[in-house]
Amino acid sequence: MGIWTWLTRGSGEGVAELARRAGIPLSDLENVPRAYQRFSIRKRNGGTRWIQAPNPQLRGFQRRLLRRVLGRLRCHPAAFGFERGRSIVDHAAGHSGRAVVVCLDLHDFFGATRQRRVEAYFRRIGWNRPATRLLAALCCHQGCLPQGAPTSPRLSNLVNYGLDARLAGLARAHGAHYSRYADDLTFSFARDDPRAIRDVIGSTKSIVGDYGYRLHCRRKLRIRRRHQQQRVTGLVVNAGPRVDRRTRRRLRAAVHRVRRGGEATYRPEQLAGWLAYLAMIRRQVPAAPNSPPERKGPS
Repeated sequence: MGIWTWLTRGSGEGVAELARRAGIPLSDLENVPRAYQRFSIRKRNGGTRWIQAPNPQLRGFQRRLLRRVLGRLRCHPAAFGFERGRSIVDHAAGHSGRAVVVCLDLHDFFGATRQRRVEAYFRRIGWNRPATRLLAALCCHQGCLPQGAPTSPRLSNLVNYGLDARLAGLARAHGAHYSRYADDLTFSFARDDPRAIRDVIGSTKSIVGDYGYRLHCRRKLRIRRRHQQQRVTGLVVNAGPRVDRRTRRRLRAAVHRVRRGGEATYRPEQLAGWLAYLAMIRRQVPAAPNSPPERKGPS
């Protein structure tokens, strides 16, 4: 490689190799329109989430990049969100039966994952400068990961390998367990040690700041002890991951009402979604020894 080539392109695999791995003609890869549609959806808590959805052609290219370029790359074992073979049950199970569970939330997770970090990641794993710029341009929008692109969830885990490694190390140093599901950070402690809990929260705030993130410290910091209901990604974990009793009873009543021909409290697709969710939880949570058999329907 000549010195000028090295100065302008750097070392690593180039754009032609990227096109080959993605199975996309180079000219198509370089000239795909990079347009997004912005719209909002309502959150469960009543807030608003803004989505930046790529146009159909770009979305198709991103899906191919996700399968052929990003799919086999490795994220940290503490990352559970968006990963094949890992679920909210797996995430919650690691925090079951603990003395204290601490949940923290990252503010504007995708928007705060900046394009320069994505580019640095691609350079680090072996792409040269032109390939890195093209990959980042295809996967980023307005300088960050767009919430709505197929590649954003996987990239958010890959780019944050170092963040997860540091937080996992922090947890081990304080006798705790750490895992992350998207923007939800969870620490759980075998002993109720207030000093260790304060140190972990304070150090976490500093560490995430090194990666460009901020914590929702006031509204979304939750510290729960054994005598309280401990929740991790919506599941109660005091004695193993479970859907909370109120939700189960509400769904059981809804099913009973529908079977008797009464007025439904959920739209059919909502009720089907909730029942599929409950079935998924049951499949993944081992039954306790000598526990009574599950009844049909939510219980």
